[in-house]
This record gives sequence, C-alpha cells and structure tokens, in this order.
Amino acid sequence: MRSATVNRKTAETDIHLRLNLDGSGKSAVSTGCGFLDHMLTLFAAHGKFDLELTCRGDTHVDDHHTVEDVGICLGKAFDEALGEKRGINRYGSFILPMDEALILAATDLSGRSYLGFALEIPSQKIGTFDTELVEEFFLGFVRQCPMSLHIRKMAGTNSHHIAEGVFKSVARALKAAVALDGSDAIPSTKGVLS
Repeated sequence: MRSATVNRKTAETDIHLRLNLDGSGKSAVSTGCGFLDHMLTLFAAHGKFDLELTCRGDTHVDDHHTVEDVGICLGKAFDEALGEKRGINRYGSFILPMDEALILAATDLSGRSYLGFALEIPSQKIGTFDTELVEEFFLGFVRQCPMSLHIRKMAGTNSHHIAEGVFKSVARALKAAVALDGSDAIPSTKGVLS
C-alpha cells in the first residue's frame, strides 16, 4: 500500500496527516478553516485518495500558517508514499468544468519543483477565506513533493467555482500521474526522477 503519515509541530501549527494514494476517496479533515476542509474533502474524493487530517493552527491570527503548513504536509505525504516512483504514469492532466469556470491542471512528477499558477480569483475572500492562499497551498505542496504543476483558468467569474475547480482538477491530474502502469520501472530515461 502506498501510504504515509506526516506529523508537523511548529509554534504556529500542529498537524497530523495520514494519506493512502490507493484509497477510495474517504476523508476526515479538520483544520479549523472551513473552506480548506471543504476543498481537501473534494480533493480526496476526486483523487480517490484516503485522507485523515487534523490541524490546530493560529487561525485567530489568520488562515495563512494553517493553509501553507497543510500544503507542506500533504506534499510531504505524497512524496513519501510515492517512494522511488516506480511503475507510475508520471504525467497527468485534467480539464474540469465547474459551472461557468473551466480549470486546467497538468502535472509531471519529475522530482523538480515548479508551480505555474496562471489564474486570478476575482474576489479577495470566499467567506472568511483569503483566496490568495490557494496559491500558497500549492506552493507548499510542490516544494515538498517536487513536481511541475500547472494550473490555469480557462474561463470563469465565480470565485468559489474557480477555487473548487482548482482542487478537483489537481486531484484528478495527480490521480492519473500516480496511477500504476503495471511495470516496476522508474519512468525516466535517466533512471531517476529528481
């Protein structure tokens, strides 16, 4: 089973995360940030990843530390669960319509970190959630699970639909990339993904 457990405790957050890449989409998420909980529940469901996550963070200040640190922990869990990345597809992409929004996510589990975040979310907040934190989440994620991840808005004006489309499309792109191809090979002519 490709799974990992990550614990991270700082002066700002205390996180416990358990991930199974070969799950059924079950999740139990409690971060103290309702919008992030909703996005991660969708992420797990659409990627068919099992995710257990608790975070106690300094959300009385704002959600920044919680969102960034959860992204860091989720990326680290993906990296640990993938190991040498033997037998994975490596690449994945998905175009997701979410009502009027259309979001593209494409990834290469290359072992090199890059985030191409080519979208603007029209409003600064969705409820109490600062929309700029969507990018911060994925920056933390790709820094810990080194990959190229491109996220683009192709259409859309509703901030909630755009953000939701991002998490769903990334989950589906990642599911395609981590899927096993039946071999034991590392999918690179170099023999390593780093």
